[in-house]
Amino acid sequence: MTVCEALAQGGAALKAAGIDTSSLDASVLLANILNISRSSLIAKGTEILKEENLNKFNLFLDRRIKGECTAYITGNKEFFGLNFRVNTNVLVPRPDTEILVEAALENLKMANTDNGAKDKIHVLDLCTGCGAVAVSIKHEMPEIKVWAADLSAQALETAKENADRLIGGGSVRFFQGDLYNALPADDSSFSLIVSNPPYIPTDEIQTLSAEVKNEPFLALDGGKSGLEIIERIIEKSPNFINHGGFLLLEACPRQMKEISSLLVNRGFKDIKLYKDLSGQNRVIGGKYE
Repeated sequence: MTVCEALAQGGAALKAAGIDTSSLDASVLLANILNISRSSLIAKGTEILKEENLNKFNLFLDRRIKGECTAYITGNKEFFGLNFRVNTNVLVPRPDTEILVEAALENLKMANTDNGAKDKIHVLDLCTGCGAVAVSIKHEMPEIKVWAADLSAQALETAKENADRLIGGGSVRFFQGDLYNALPADDSSFSLIVSNPPYIPTDEIQTLSAEVKNEPFLALDGGKSGLEIIERIIEKSPNFINHGGFLLLEACPRQMKEISSLLVNRGFKDIKLYKDLSGQNRVIGGKYE
């Protein structure tokens, strides 16, 4: 079977299983097996696949049909131009979360203008997962200091691996624990706190797609209201954020009004919303006075 034929059959099998991104997923899976880029598949279209690669491709297709996401199957996910390692201990970073990074960089540039040297800027990423947000921010602004925390020791192991591989060991400081409790007692004051926390109401998780339900429950579960982690982040943030610093949160568009009220009640001003790729409000933030 040729590469082109395998792609056609694989895409058809995924489409028959109701997977909307069937052609894309088939090409990502096969490119991963052949260790080439998706664009290179076209040039290799008439080449005959080795039996071992075809068998592996069929295995990958079967896993995808059963609800496992493509990123877990390949072990990789591109985010903000970087290739992150992912596994079942972490959420798969999504394109919408790139809006959170863009908002962070926008606000950090203002912080740099206000406060001078970039090396005085200190950023905290809570619920860091695979480290996508923290590593991307540090990659774009290498002079700043970035800390990241997560409750899951397994997630932090993945985040550290990504940081070491993509931007060098020690570039980001990682801490394991429950939100701010993970941080050392000294020098915990930040120009920016950023987070993509769990924000799905517990009862709604079982209604999600099979591939999302395969992701870590801990990283999805925002409690009964969906806002339990977000409320805790906002409530204690004044103890850890500089005056004039920013707090940015990714959340569900339906939650933005309530989050805005929480921010205002804790002393944040200039509340701003950032839209995701579908035009919905996905990130919210404010400046602490």
